[in-house]
Amino acid sequence: MYKKILVPIDGSATGERGLSEAISLAKDQGAQLQLLHVLSDSYLNTVLLGGIYTADLLQRIHDEATQILESAAKRAREAGVPADTQLLEYHNSQVGQGIVQEAQRWQADLIVMGTHGRRGVDRAMMGSDAEYVVRHAPAPVLLLRS
Repeated sequence: MYKKILVPIDGSATGERGLSEAISLAKDQGAQLQLLHVLSDSYLNTVLLGGIYTADLLQRIHDEATQILESAAKRAREAGVPADTQLLEYHNSQVGQGIVQEAQRWQADLIVMGTHGRRGVDRAMMGSDAEYVVRHAPAPVLLLRS
């Protein structure tokens, strides 16, 4: 039923839970995974020190994202599941939009992702990428909470 499963990951516990579920589903369905990490200006803007962006900090964020993707791909491959990685630098917008655009571009059959399940003020302050994805995704979305 599912042949192409998109898995947004961010290195969090909920992201790891989403990855584990996606690997299980892919094994069962004979599907391939597209592991996605989205770098967004909303995250990069928090790396402001003394009014100056430092190339070193931005490089470390990029390197950490690459490491998260490589580790996830290794887990999938060790489980016998084909997995590709995509590091998407998505500027001037939220992460959810990048996830939806990648799902459209790659023609995903399913999106599997963790959600932090924020409510109230936390949700209003931080936003909800998962909610955005559910509302705009071109494919079914499976959300997993920690």
